[in-house]
Amino acid sequence: MTGPGSASPARSPVIERLIGDSAEASLVLGRARSLAERALPALQKRLVEEIAPSLAIDLKAVEVDRTSAARAHVGEVFALTVVPSSLSSDALTMVMDSQTIAVVVCAMFGGDPAAAAAPIERELSPIETDVARLVFEQVAQTLNGSGQRSLDLRLPLAKALSGAEARRRPLRDGAAVRIDFAVSTQADMGVVSVLVPQRVLISLRSDAVADGGQAVTGADWRARFSEEVMRSTVRLEATMPLARLKLGELAMLEAGQVIEIEPKARSCARLSAKDKTLFICEFGKLGQNYTVRIDRTYDAGQELMDGLLPD
Repeated sequence: MTGPGSASPARSPVIERLIGDSAEASLVLGRARSLAERALPALQKRLVEEIAPSLAIDLKAVEVDRTSAARAHVGEVFALTVVPSSLSSDALTMVMDSQTIAVVVCAMFGGDPAAAAAPIERELSPIETDVARLVFEQVAQTLNGSGQRSLDLRLPLAKALSGAEARRRPLRDGAAVRIDFAVSTQADMGVVSVLVPQRVLISLRSDAVADGGQAVTGADWRARFSEEVMRSTVRLEATMPLARLKLGELAMLEAGQVIEIEPKARSCARLSAKDKTLFICEFGKLGQNYTVRIDRTYDAGQELMDGLLPD
């Protein structure tokens, strides 16, 4: 169930699905590639109209990855932005290295398209960071789409992050697919990487148009989440009340003393999980094993009332 995008074999399948759903690599790769190819013509048009006529964009690669690895291939100087949607706080994580920013800045401000851009080896300036945000905005708008296939991104984007702020930005770990777009001029090329969580691809690219085009409802999401929670395990604890003692009597207890169990204690055992009482039970024995028989559901209000009444 976790597929190649899993962080490690030790990761619990339930935890993996709760924090970052994953699926078969061929399935999510196919959906991510379809998403990128649908957006590519519109993205090319936007770059030419909004940034520079000399820029070209193409799909370079689509690979299984993890969101937390977004900064692994960009070096020390880069720009980053995380785009939330109605389904996820990190529906898109986009990153652009310094070489890509140099290519776009040169093209945007009239640089020679036949000459390679000088690499940026310092922290990005505010103008360079704004240019990166402009590219991210074009990519996000074209990938967002419309109708039932829309990612429902929250646009416009906030400012792009760079420098120490980008390096410190926490990224939630989870299975993702990385889409690499090659941005190029005649003499140079850079890469804009977009990481889409697999849980977003799975939900929007299949279920959003299933069942005759009906969108997934809140009830559907609650049912799916509840199903995963119901598969998790909890530790049950049964406790039996012994007796009522005054605080002074309790303070005088010594090792070796025997405390008498109240006659009704066996029928007042409590079955609990995660410090929450669930049932009132009765202790018993079946063969060589001790047992608890569930008598009734625990009622906190009734328990309070019984505690206020004298025995």
